Amino acid sequence: MQQFLFVAIAHFLALLSPGPDFFLVARTSVRAGWRHAANVCLGIAIANGVLILAALSGITLFRPDSISFIVIQLTGCAYLLYIGVLFIRFAGANSVSEYNVKKHGSDTESAGVWRHCREFSMGFLSGILNPKNALFYVSLATLIGGTTVISLKVVYGVWMFSIVLLWDLLIAIFIGNRVILKYFSQILPWLERVSGLILIGLALSVIMINLIALA
Repeated sequence: MQQFLFVAIAHFLALLSPGPDFFLVARTSVRAGWRHAANVCLGIAIANGVLILAALSGITLFRPDSISFIVIQLTGCAYLLYIGVLFIRFAGANSVSEYNVKKHGSDTESAGVWRHCREFSMGFLSGILNPKNALFYVSLATLIGGTTVISLKVVYGVWMFSIVLLWDLLIAIFIGNRVILKYFSQILPWLERVSGLILIGLALSVIMINLIALA
């Protein structure tokens, strides 16, 4: 019970720290509403589920000292740089009201399905390539240790997956609220620029850490 509480608290505290996933969910919710952001949330949660499974299973690909793990981190950094540049480049390109008019006025069924898939894919890529996620789950799995019974590992995995999904959905619903949305629509361009700079800064810092480690 003590170990479970430790894992649950450590995991939740990590969720409270805003990262790439948070910025992606927030931006999607502000621009398209919480229902579209829910697709992003599902993608992020499934990506976290994959990382949790890999870490708790002890897959060598996700060991911090392996070349493959460094490659995954650098690939994630490249994706963060890409998302960060997009955030800055298209900051304030469309207002929330303009986006909603276009969304309701011109969507075909196929376009709607494509948008859902694209949102899910963005969430999955953000979650699976987020260097912070991979490093956190590997570290947590190390602390849990290899002696923990499989059934307890399954409980840990299901719990963490569920909390990630629930937390991201709560963020999406909260930010997608009409009152909150009205406020966010006024500061959206600056929010996107700041978010983009944070993502780029995070990516560059991880790249520098890996280059120093390899030197």
